Amino acid sequence: MAEVVRSSESWARSVPSENVQGLAQEMGDTCMEIPERYVRLELDVGVTAICDDDDDDDDEGGSDDKVPIIDMKRLLDPNFSLEESAKLHSACMDWGFFQVVNHGVSDEVIEEIKVDLEEFFKLPLKEKKAFAPLPGGLQGYGHKLVLNEEKLEWQDMMFLITQPPHARNFTFWPTSPPTFRSTLDKYSTEIKSVSRCLFDAIAKNLGLNPEVLCGIFKDHQRMRMNYYPPCPKANQVLGINPHTDAGGLTLLLQVRDVQGLQIKRKGKWLPVEPLDKALVVNIGDALEILTNGKYASVEHRVMVNKKKERLSIAAYHSPSFDHIIGPLPELKQGSCEEYYKTMKYDKYLEFHFIAKVKGKNHMDYMKLNK
Repeated sequence: MAEVVRSSESWARSVPSENVQGLAQEMGDTCMEIPERYVRLELDVGVTAICDDDDDDDDEGGSDDKVPIIDMKRLLDPNFSLEESAKLHSACMDWGFFQVVNHGVSDEVIEEIKVDLEEFFKLPLKEKKAFAPLPGGLQGYGHKLVLNEEKLEWQDMMFLITQPPHARNFTFWPTSPPTFRSTLDKYSTEIKSVSRCLFDAIAKNLGLNPEVLCGIFKDHQRMRMNYYPPCPKANQVLGINPHTDAGGLTLLLQVRDVQGLQIKRKGKWLPVEPLDKALVVNIGDALEILTNGKYASVEHRVMVNKKKERLSIAAYHSPSFDHIIGPLPELKQGSCEEYYKTMKYDKYLEFHFIAKVKGKNHMDYMKLNK
C-alpha cells in the first residue's frame, strides 16, 4: 500500500545526523565531547535536567506533584463512572496529562511490544537502516528533527502509520524480530480501543454527544517508537525538545522504568513517574482548540539518563488532514467567547511545524482576540 502521508508533512523533513545509539556507544563512559549540534548549555542551570533514578529519592510529594491516575475499569463501571469521570474532567482541565490503569490492553500484548521494541533497537545499524524514510518522508527508522539544523535531539526513533490498516506501508515495518509486525498490529488495535473509550468519556464530560469526538478522530493513528541512549553528560542534551502534540490524544507506554518525560507545570518542569503497565495520556492541540481552551495541551520534553537507555512508544490520535478544526459549536453557546480560529487540520499542521522552526508558539497564531 502506498505511503499515506501528505506532502504537507514535509515541514518535518529529516535532517541528516549521526545515529545517536552508535554515537552513545562510541562515547561510553569516556570524557569524549558531545558533538556541538547536540549540546544545550542552557540546561546546565536546570535543577531537573538530569534523570538519575536515584533509589534514595523517595519523596512522595503532594497531589500537585503527581500526574492524576484514571482507572478505566471504574470509568466504565456504572457504579463508579460518575466519580471517575469527574477525575478525568479535572485532569484534562487542570493538568492536560494523566495516567490510565486497568485500560484493557492485555499484559501479554504489552510485554510482547516491549520485547519486540527492545529487540529491534538492538539490531545492527545496517539492518535498521533498511527501514529508513524516503527523502523528505516521515515513516521509517532514523533521527527526525523538527526544530532546526543547529540542535539535535539525543534519540533515535521509528515512526509509522498504524491506523487505519489500509494506510499502512509495510515497506517501513521491520521484519526483525519476526513477530514485530503482528505484535504492533495487536498493540495498535488495542490502543485504538482505549482511545475511543477516552474520547467517549471526554465528550460526555463536555456535554457532547458521545460520538462527536470519536467521529472527528476516527481511525487516524500514528506511532512513534523512541530510543534514548544514555549520555554521560545528560545535563547538556535533550531527548526531545519542549513541545506540545498536534493531535487529539497521545497514549504513551514506557518500556522500562527509566524516567525521562517531564511536563511544564506552573512554570517548572515536573518529572512523570509512569506506573507499571500504565498508559501516560496527554491532551493535544487539536483537542484544546475543539474544546475552546477548556482542556489544555501542555508543553513537555524528554530528558536522558546518564547510565541507562530509555524506550517508549507513543500513539497519536489525530483528525484527518481535511477535517475542519475550531471550537465546537456545542461549546460556543450563549455568551461564550470563541478563543481559536477555525481551519483545516493540514493548514494548522503547517503553522505547527513552521512555528517550531522559527522558535515561536504556534498556538498564539491560533488564538483570536490577542
